[in-house]
Amino acid sequence: MTTETGTGAGTESVPGAEFDLEALLAERGAERYRLHSEYLNHQLPRMLHTIGFDKVYEHAKGAYFYDAEGNDYLDMLAGFGIFALGRHHPVVRRAVHQVMDLELADLTRFDCQPLPGLLAEKLLSHTPHLDRVFFGNSGTEAVETALKFARYATGRGRVLYADHAFHGLTTGSLSVNGEGGFREGFGPMLPDTAVPLGDLEALARELKRGDVAALIVEPIQGKGVLAAPPGYLRAAQELLHRHKALLIADEVQTGIGRTGDFFAYQHEAGVEPDLVCAAKALSGGYVPVGATLGKEWIFEKVYSSMDRVLVHSASFGSNAQAMAAGLATLHVMEDEQVVANARRVGDLFRERLTELKPKYEMLADVRGRGLMIGIEFGRPQSLKLRTGWMALQAARKGLFAQMVVVPLMQRHRILTQVSGDHLEVIKLIPPLTIGEAEVDRFVDAFTEVMDEAHSGTGLMRDFGRTLIKQAVANR
Repeated sequence: MTTETGTGAGTESVPGAEFDLEALLAERGAERYRLHSEYLNHQLPRMLHTIGFDKVYEHAKGAYFYDAEGNDYLDMLAGFGIFALGRHHPVVRRAVHQVMDLELADLTRFDCQPLPGLLAEKLLSHTPHLDRVFFGNSGTEAVETALKFARYATGRGRVLYADHAFHGLTTGSLSVNGEGGFREGFGPMLPDTAVPLGDLEALARELKRGDVAALIVEPIQGKGVLAAPPGYLRAAQELLHRHKALLIADEVQTGIGRTGDFFAYQHEAGVEPDLVCAAKALSGGYVPVGATLGKEWIFEKVYSSMDRVLVHSASFGSNAQAMAAGLATLHVMEDEQVVANARRVGDLFRERLTELKPKYEMLADVRGRGLMIGIEFGRPQSLKLRTGWMALQAARKGLFAQMVVVPLMQRHRILTQVSGDHLEVIKLIPPLTIGEAEVDRFVDAFTEVMDEAHSGTGLMRDFGRTLIKQAVANR
C-alpha cells in the first residue's frame, strides 16, 4: 500500500509495507487449528482431533499431500471431487496466472467478454442436445438455477427428488435434499416431494397430480454411491415428458469425467436431460464455477424479453478467472485423455477390490462407475466377528466404516471418507489422473486393515472404545 502526503499537485506517494502472504503463513500457519476453533466452525477441528485427522500439510501436488517431514498422503477424496486433475495441474495453474496478467476488463456488466462464450461452446460440445449455459459459482447455485428455470418454463411449482439425494445446502437445493439431517431446523422447505430412486410407479403417481415441474436426480448418488437402476433414467424421462415435466440431471459430482464418460447420464442410451448441473471438477481446483446447461426453449422462456435480461444472474458468474480455469480444465481432459483414464483405472480398481470379497465376511459390496467407487460393509456371519460388529452398531451405525477410514490415514497415510451419516460405506473419488501405482497402494493398505479387522485383534476394540465414548458424549 502507499500513503499520500501534501495536497494538490504536490501530493506524492510514500511506499508502505507490502502484503506478503508467504510471510504471513510462515508466521501464523501453526495456529491453524486454534484459529478455526475460535473463528470458524468449531466442530470441524474437534472432529479432526477425535479421529486423528488433525494433520498439518505443507503442500500438495497431483494426488498427494505432503507434511513438513516430506511424508506423502494419498488423496482419495479430491476435495469431494473438485480436484479431478489433481492439485496444481500446471496447465490450469498457468492459465489462471495468465488471465490475471492480461488485466482484462472483467465483469463490467455492460459488455460481452469472449471467455464465457468459449467455455459454454466447449461444454456444449459434450452435450449436443443442449443449447445454452448459465454460469454461477458452485454446485448448489447450478441446482438453484435448474430449479428456477424448470419452475418458470413449466409454470409449475413442485420438483420431485430421490430419497437419499444430495443437491446442495442453500434453501432451494436443500428442499430437494433427501437427507433429513441436513434439512432439520432449516424449514419450511419448498413444496417438493421425495420418491424412491428407481421407482417408476411412485414417479407416475406424483406426475398424475399435474403440478410437477421436474424430477432432479443424480445418475449416481454421492451418498452411498447408489446408481439409478438400468433403464430408469430413460423411462423416467419418457414419463416426465408425457406429463410436460422436465428431467434435471445433477452432475455436480458425477460429471466432467468422474464416471468414465463426460457425464454420467451418458452411460444410458437415449437419455437427454432438459437441464444438466455441473461444477466441482470444472474449476480445475482453482476458481469456483458452476454451470447449468439447458435446452434453447427453456432459456427463451426465462429470458423472454430485454426487460428480463437480468432476471437470473450471479455477481461473480462468468468471471474471467473461473472461465480460464474451466477452459484449461477441459483442454487437459481432452489432451491427456483423462476420461478414458478414469474408465480404465476405475475398472481396474473395482476389479481388485471385488476380488477381496470372498476373503472378508464384512466386505459386502463394491460398486460404482469410473473413479466413483463405493465399498460397503455388512454384518458378518461368524459369532466372533458378529459380537464386535453389533457393539459398534449399537453405538452408532457407520462406525465400522469409520474404523477402516481411520487406520487407512493413521497407518497408511491415505485419506478417505465415510460416504454419509449412518452408512457403512466408504466412498473413493480420487483425482481422475491416478494410475495403477495408486490403486496398488490403496488395495495393499485396505487389505492389511481388513486382515486385522477380521483377525480378532485389537483394531475393532481400540477404535470402538474411543468412538463409542465420543458418540455417547455427543448424544
